[in-house]
Amino acid sequence: MRGVCCLRPGVPGVSDRIKVRSIVGRFPRTLPGHYFENAGELEVYCGSADWMDRNLFRRIEVAFPVEAPDLRSRVADDLKLYLADDTQAWVMNSAGTYVRAEDAADPVCAQTRLLALYDERVPLIDG
Repeated sequence: MRGVCCLRPGVPGVSDRIKVRSIVGRFPRTLPGHYFENAGELEVYCGSADWMDRNLFRRIEVAFPVEAPDLRSRVADDLKLYLADDTQAWVMNSAGTYVRAEDAADPVCAQTRLLALYDERVPLIDG
């Protein structure tokens, strides 16, 4: 979520299964992706992270499914890494207030880990 989030997570019977996390780090909008489980099947979409009224109703927003199983898994794994981040993450409570994510015994910084992973996956191209 890039800016203001009007969604209130954790409201019983309304949004009790929804979590809102904000990662404040070096790359503010690195993974515009969404993943869902639908009847046990993983669905992954890439597209804009700005799903706001002004964008949905007065602009053109595009989201597309990631259908290749290996790519779908890779994008979902990267998104899950962001959910595990506890060094740069803020979590919204049901009152709409952000609180710092709790530190774990083994801290996770998603952006640092992704930089290392992609450095291994994508070799630099000589100029």
